[in-house]
Amino acid sequence: MKFKLQSEYSPAGDQPEAIKGLVDGIKEGLRKQTLLGVTGSGKTFTVANVIDKIQKPTLVIAHNKTLAAQLASEFKEFFPENAVHYFVSYYDYYQPEAYMSGTDTYIEKDAKINEEIDRLRHATTQSLLTRNDVIIVASVSCIYGLGSPEEYRQNNMMLTIGMQIGRNELMRKFIDIHYERTNADLISGQFRAIGSMVEIMPISENYMYRINFSGESISEIIKIDPVSAKIEERPEHVFVFPAKHFLTNDDQKEKAVKSIEAELKDRLKELEKAKKPLEAERLKRRTRYDLALIKEVGYCSGIENYSRHLSGKMPGEAPETLLSYFPHDKNGKPEFLTVIDESHVTLPQIGAMYGGDASRKQNLVEFGFRLPSAKDNRPLRYEEFDARVGQVLFVSATPSDREKEMSERIVEQIVRPTGLIDPKLEVRPVIEGVKYKAKTSFKKGSSPDTSKDVYKGQVQDFISEAKAEIKKGGRVIATTLTKKMAEDLSEYLKNEKIKAEYVHSDIKTIERIKILTQFRKGEFNILVGVNLLREGLDLPEVTLIGILDADKEGFLRSETSLIQTIGRAARNVDGRVVLYADSITNSMKKAIDETNRRRGVQEEYNKKHGITPKTIIKKIQDITQAMDSDHKKAVKRELEIDEKIFAKNPKKLIKLKEKQMNEAVKELDFETAAILRDEIQVLKEKFENLKEE
Repeated sequence: MKFKLQSEYSPAGDQPEAIKGLVDGIKEGLRKQTLLGVTGSGKTFTVANVIDKIQKPTLVIAHNKTLAAQLASEFKEFFPENAVHYFVSYYDYYQPEAYMSGTDTYIEKDAKINEEIDRLRHATTQSLLTRNDVIIVASVSCIYGLGSPEEYRQNNMMLTIGMQIGRNELMRKFIDIHYERTNADLISGQFRAIGSMVEIMPISENYMYRINFSGESISEIIKIDPVSAKIEERPEHVFVFPAKHFLTNDDQKEKAVKSIEAELKDRLKELEKAKKPLEAERLKRRTRYDLALIKEVGYCSGIENYSRHLSGKMPGEAPETLLSYFPHDKNGKPEFLTVIDESHVTLPQIGAMYGGDASRKQNLVEFGFRLPSAKDNRPLRYEEFDARVGQVLFVSATPSDREKEMSERIVEQIVRPTGLIDPKLEVRPVIEGVKYKAKTSFKKGSSPDTSKDVYKGQVQDFISEAKAEIKKGGRVIATTLTKKMAEDLSEYLKNEKIKAEYVHSDIKTIERIKILTQFRKGEFNILVGVNLLREGLDLPEVTLIGILDADKEGFLRSETSLIQTIGRAARNVDGRVVLYADSITNSMKKAIDETNRRRGVQEEYNKKHGITPKTIIKKIQDITQAMDSDHKKAVKRELEIDEKIFAKNPKKLIKLKEKQMNEAVKELDFETAAILRDEIQVLKEKFENLKEE
């Protein structure tokens, strides 16, 4: 299937020229290009048009999960008939295994896997191996080891009607590809046997498939909604991919066990020679325990630390990653496009991953917690990443010198099709008691002018300005320097009877996305954050941004950071930014000058073409909608089923549902409980309406 871009808009402003330049560059074989596009100029739409014209599978890399989710939603909207997937780390919480020799402290790996994100990761790899019209929006987790795509592909099962396979043999095959057998309700990655039938929920789906047999062959396949038990369809076939990405066949497993045992033997000799008996004993016990599990079930906790042995790779050789799942030609040349969004942040992040991981692993190896081969379970080095991505498009409003130097072509996209002008800027003091007169341009080292008005300080001034914007229906953002400051300011605003929330890296991935969606919907008025509010977030409802402590020179108040933060207000015709500072730093001066330059370019374009600036109107949606949709469908179906019972005796039905919900909670079936909870809420509202009538 081909990519098919769908949009009610056509390229405008600088977009047509940018699209042509980038597409021509790709066709000419240029390895690296840069799209320098200002905030609000429609960079994502430009990239979508490029994808549509070159018709290549595309990897889009973002530097954080929140931005990745937003981009995934946007590309889903542009390509509704194609496969757009979201691939990020599946950990809600992750504490990596580590050893601190100074305090003799061993920290065991502790992680909480988000099952929904794990499902989305499997959906990603399956699409890459089964179709060409694929866009993957990923965080930098895409450069971490993932398991061999060949093993993953070879262990794929296509079950078809008439297939010669018995019930017991099918179950053994499911176990071989790491599906768990259960007698309870199914979740992704599990199967169960009911009489002569086998039911399975593939790892990438929320639907259950019932496999019926006639003797030693499959007679029927039924796709079922697991909550309502409604039959969705009777497909001719169904694909079942492995439940885990790290897989080995029996031959590989046997070779891996021997290889691990050999490495263990050599390493024990080294430790004994170095007179480290404690480390030797520790390593021996742990490794032999893991080997026993691998022999028995083909898997163990932390199996990724043995990935080199399991894959048959040489010491130091790069691991397989998500990049390995993308198409390559016969010579191994990448046949896909890589887009690095907000490249000024994402590129350094990619380059830094290896060093941090290697330092931690070295300690574990040195003190006998892991074999040296554990160091080969790692992210790619930058040069390895670079060799595996083929043609690259850097996208940023503020590309660094590094991207500019590497790029064979730089395409500028300064003009916004909407006519929107960069926000107005003001600088106000931080300290209360100062008398000032606001102005919008400064020389480096200058200070705000003074006047007769007594100033109450940056927080009180921000609150006053925010209230004015909220009254007009706008949304407001405040950026602070630390997480603690963000939390404290949010709490202070709530005490002032202002609806406010904070967002930073400690907030779970899915929760961050939901908070941003609620903010856009107006469920609260002020969003407080640190650096998560800088790059790429599309919030057209924002009319005011307050940058607190703007003169605290550093990473969060650098020229690039300030330009990016200012850009969050560039999607609304009423957008403006207040920088709170007692002096003008060099970064502030450059950011103000660049913003004013871009304003001038846009104003000239608008005058020439008779354009009146208009606020961007953008549908409010996010990646969690896809997750919520199944839940909402289930609630709707339950209501439909119970409609007749409700009509006869609503009170009795509500009591019954409450009983069922409590029983589900007792059995730890929280998914069913949540569905029942939402159904009860609707039923109670309907009952109250009946009483009023």
